[in-house]
Amino acid sequence: MKKIVLFTCFVAVAFVLRAQQVFVSNGVIEYERKINVHRQFEMDEEGSDFFKDFISKQPKFHNSYFNLTFNRAQSIYQPGREADVKMEPWMVGPAKTNVVTMDFKTDVYTSRRRVFEENFEITDSLAKVHWKLSNETREIAGFECRKAVGVICDSVYVVAFYTEEIPVSGGPESFGGLPGMILGLAVPRLYTTWFATKVELSEPAATAFATGKPGKSKKLPSNQLAPVLTSTFSDWGKRGQKFIWWSML
Repeated sequence: MKKIVLFTCFVAVAFVLRAQQVFVSNGVIEYERKINVHRQFEMDEEGSDFFKDFISKQPKFHNSYFNLTFNRAQSIYQPGREADVKMEPWMVGPAKTNVVTMDFKTDVYTSRRRVFEENFEITDSLAKVHWKLSNETREIAGFECRKAVGVICDSVYVVAFYTEEIPVSGGPESFGGLPGMILGLAVPRLYTTWFATKVELSEPAATAFATGKPGKSKKLPSNQLAPVLTSTFSDWGKRGQKFIWWSML
């Protein structure tokens, strides 16, 4: 009889704890994007001694911030507060001004991105990364996150940490397609990470998803962007390849 009572109490406590688990379906996430500037250029054999000396005198890391406003139907990812240290645009990749909207009802995203002096508007389906899920977990911004690994641009590995406590299939840049919100992301070949610093629970106003009037830009599906960029950066060697990867995020 005593064992039955203890078992019943255990089940009741487990049920209460499960019932208390909070699931977030709308709010604002701040991501800190951290770039290891020195590592990006240390393997660049095309650079002169002067160039290498110049890079060595720059801050090792560049941190910048982006906000993701979301609800169950849509999201918008855009630049947030000012970066800690300002650096030349070519040193931190062409993705610093990206604005990405996701429509979870139609599974379509639109990304406005500036690659040096040219503007692009990319529209494509959300499911562009084939993820492999892992049992590895870590805590990010107070949420338990599970690891997933994917590949972009045929050979560039991406590591993501998503949480099922936010059952919205979004994330930083144009990444998504997982069973929850991506709160951590790493692209090792770009020596760059995105990690959520805070998650604010709020109901975004409809105006929060407005992107403003688009400027003059080339409208392309994502599979047509890579050939355009390859032609643009054909004489840039390894550095040009990195800019292509940056532009495809």
